[in-house]
Amino acid sequence: MSFDADLSEFTAFDSDTDHPHDECGVFGVWAPDRDVARLTYFGLRALQHRGQESAGIAVGDGGTVMVRKDLGLVSRVFSNADINALQGQLAIGHVRYGTAGAKSWEESQPHLSTIGEVIVALAHNGTLVNTDELRRQLIELGVPFNSSSDSEVALKLISYFTQETHHLREGIRKTMELIRGGYAMALINEEALYAFRDPHGVRPLVLGRLTNDEGVAAGWVVASETCALDIVGAEYVRDIRPGEILRISAEGLVSEQGVPAAEKSAHCVFEQVYFARPDSIVDGKSIYACRYDMGRKLALECPVEADMVIGTPDSGLPSAEGYAFESGIPYGTGLIKNRYVARTFIEPTQELRAMGVRLKLNPLKDVIEGKRIVVVDDSIVRGTTMVQLVRMLRQAGAKEIHIRINCPEDVWPCFYGVDTGEQSQLISATKSVEEVCEFIGADTLAFLSVDALLECVPEGGYCTACFTGEYPVAIPESFGRDKFIEGYAPRNLSKPEPITGRCVVDKAEDRSWEEAHGE
Repeated sequence: MSFDADLSEFTAFDSDTDHPHDECGVFGVWAPDRDVARLTYFGLRALQHRGQESAGIAVGDGGTVMVRKDLGLVSRVFSNADINALQGQLAIGHVRYGTAGAKSWEESQPHLSTIGEVIVALAHNGTLVNTDELRRQLIELGVPFNSSSDSEVALKLISYFTQETHHLREGIRKTMELIRGGYAMALINEEALYAFRDPHGVRPLVLGRLTNDEGVAAGWVVASETCALDIVGAEYVRDIRPGEILRISAEGLVSEQGVPAAEKSAHCVFEQVYFARPDSIVDGKSIYACRYDMGRKLALECPVEADMVIGTPDSGLPSAEGYAFESGIPYGTGLIKNRYVARTFIEPTQELRAMGVRLKLNPLKDVIEGKRIVVVDDSIVRGTTMVQLVRMLRQAGAKEIHIRINCPEDVWPCFYGVDTGEQSQLISATKSVEEVCEFIGADTLAFLSVDALLECVPEGGYCTACFTGEYPVAIPESFGRDKFIEGYAPRNLSKPEPITGRCVVDKAEDRSWEEAHGE
């Protein structure tokens, strides 16, 4: 077996590049008697794992909307003076993980726009798949754009339809009729907070309630995960329903169904596998418990004789505990994580780049030397980081290394808010399990099955497109072009369902789908 995998194409300094990334986290709060900017700051700190490229906060004070955003981590973007300057009664915040080539201030969120003399701000988690034509139509109408972001397209659509209907909620609803993809959005004007979600529920969004010391309701919070509710002392109320629009203001909380919910939900199952924090709760079950159960299923489906089970910090630890419990193999701490290494824009030397994993992980040689170890991790996307990890464990004296992955093989690109846009980047799309095992230098390699994974998460519909190629939201051919390896035939690709709302440009109403979209 060869342990000399070619890493010549590995150029990333951050070892997390070999994991899938959700593009962002969203937080919103309406609480007139609270320091909403400070609450949003801490909410974003709780969601920092969802995006480290940029951060921003927009605040409404009853008269206008102010925004502060920049590239970098939340703690670096905002000073105490910044927070003190953002005074108001409601706010939204955003952390972003940007895709390649889109790391600019203009791409950072919240995005701002105007509706007449009213300023609105939008924070978006997800990806829209049909914005090319919508952007073109808006440009023809003279609508300016400051970025290439699909989020800005959504915001400009909302602004356009609000001016036509004179109701912001109606502008949101008409926009939801047009856009396709996975999205969870929060929007504010000077006096109200809006939250809405795609009809399949691909991207997560939860609602929480703030109370004062006497237990009296003091405000509302929306967030991508319940861990952000916890940090600001909000009580989880429920998930925002697929296709729902919430409006929160001094008039109270108002809910309406913006667009019909899909017949079957398609929640992103990678939330349970990797994205979400282990202390977040989804449908009554903690992410930690889901991952623990994945480890138990792994032990049943993929047993091996070994001396110790270890997990890769942090997302692999609960599954490693579950694997050890079910298999009876002792659980141990074999890898120590450096908690103070964050994303960096400083280019390392080639030597340091080749040792990228050591910047975050270091093996405990006296624990693993001479042992047959099972290493449990959440996923293998490109394989480059796992090559380095296996090599590092070999150098530390591991006798055998058995890799166990608590999700299925990642074979298909995601188009709903995860940065796996080209199938050729996915090692399992081009290599068999045996070939991946040889590439990373392990003794054995095994993945959890799709059926077993779904048994570990709460009941409901899930998007498993990255494993199965079955896309719940149709992908326009123009959007998916050149994203697939020859010979792969994803389902639900070439022609999306008809758009039910009228197009931005009136003359487009009578055109066929092919004519309207240039396909």
